[in-house]
Amino acid sequence: MHEETATRAAHARKAILASFLLNLALAAAKLLAGWVGNSRALVADGIESSLDVVSSALLWGALKYAERPADETHPYGHGKAESVAAACGAMFILAAGILVGWESIASLFNPTPHEVPAVFTLWVLGAVVVLKEGSFRYLRKRGIETGSSAVGANAWHHRSDALTSLAAFIGIALARLGGPGWERADAIAALCSCAVIVANGFGMLRNAFGEVMDERVSIELLRALEDRTRSVPGVRSCEKCRIRKSGMDFIADLHVRVDGSSTVQAGHEISHAVKRALLDSTPGLTDVTIHIEPEAPATRDGG
Repeated sequence: MHEETATRAAHARKAILASFLLNLALAAAKLLAGWVGNSRALVADGIESSLDVVSSALLWGALKYAERPADETHPYGHGKAESVAAACGAMFILAAGILVGWESIASLFNPTPHEVPAVFTLWVLGAVVVLKEGSFRYLRKRGIETGSSAVGANAWHHRSDALTSLAAFIGIALARLGGPGWERADAIAALCSCAVIVANGFGMLRNAFGEVMDERVSIELLRALEDRTRSVPGVRSCEKCRIRKSGMDFIADLHVRVDGSSTVQAGHEISHAVKRALLDSTPGLTDVTIHIEPEAPATRDGG
C-alpha cells in the first residue's frame, strides 16, 4: 500500500473508532434514560443508535481489510471491501429508519395518555442532537479528506441519529406541554424524520453500489487526467481514459497517441513519463495502465 494511502486509511480508521465509542456511549445513555424516564421515543432512539454501534464496528473492520496489499487472488487489492461496507452501512440506515417508523406507527394507534416522559429526557435528547450533529460534520470532513466512502456513510449515520433524536425531542416536548390529546406528537415527528433517513439511506446505497460496479468518477477528474496527459512531451493526444474507484484509491487506464515513426524505446519512455506525471499530480491515484498507439502521418496532416 502506498504511504499516502496508508496514512489516509489510518485517519479513516481513527474516525470510525471515535464514532464507534460515541455511538456505544450514547446508545447506553438513551436506553437507560428512556427506561427510567418513561419515554418510548427515547428507547426507540436508543435502539437505532445500537444499530449504529454495529455499523461502526463493521465499517472499521472493512477499512482494516481494505488495507491489505494486492495478492495472487486479488491483483487489484482489497479496496472494494470499503464500498461493500458502505453499502452495508446504508442498509443499516434503512433498517433504522424502518424500525423507528414502525415504532412510530404503532404509537399512533396505541397512544399512552397517562405515560408522560420525564423532563430530564429532553435534556438528554438535546445533548444527543448537539453531539450527533457535531460528529456528522467531523466525519463528513474526514470522509472528504481521506476519500473514504465508508467514513462518509458513517457520517450520515450520525446525521440520521440527530434527526431521530430531534424528532423525539419535539414529540416529548409537545406531549408534556400540550397535555391530553398530544400523546401522538412524538410519533408524528418521528415519522417525518424517518422519511429523511430512508431517503438518505437510498442515496448512500446507490453511491456505494456505483463504486462496486465501477461507475464513472467525476467528469472533472477525468478531464484533469486527460489535460495532464496531453501536457507530457511526445504525447500527440489521448483517448479512452477510464478511472475507477477502489476503496480510497483511484485506478486509471488510457490510450496515448505518439508519433508513428517513434521507436519502441521512445514510446516506452513516453509511457513512463505519462504515468509519473499522473501519479505525481493526482491525489489518490495509485496505478495507471497506458496503451501506446501510433499516430499515422495522414492523421497528423489532416489535423
